[in-house]
Amino acid sequence: MSLEKFEIIYSYTRKQALADGVLIDISQEAQESGFKIPAAISDNLFHRYIEPPAGLEGEGQSARGRLHDVLEMLKAAASVRWDGSHVFFDVIFLMRPRTMEKVKILGTVGPDDDGKPCLTICLPEDR
Repeated sequence: MSLEKFEIIYSYTRKQALADGVLIDISQEAQESGFKIPAAISDNLFHRYIEPPAGLEGEGQSARGRLHDVLEMLKAAASVRWDGSHVFFDVIFLMRPRTMEKVKILGTVGPDDDGKPCLTICLPEDR
């Protein structure tokens, strides 16, 4: 059966995902790190890893610092492994005092709802 014979009955837009909180706009922070297109991060990645677990404030952990680290690691990975649309990279997060967790993250560039390029950063299972 040809895909042309199927009728789309519903689509979920990037704009809706941002409004619903499924994606979180990080365009300002991305711009500060040198990115030139709008950027968003999945709520799953943000709430599981970017927001530091309670009790780590004294360890120098902050959401802003962790997001900065992710953006810098994305830039480093993209400079050597970018395939034109996405790159996988690892970031190590402090999850408890003296307990680190290595997390695989996906950075992808694709069209927004208007067909303009945008960046999305997420866990692989969030795609």
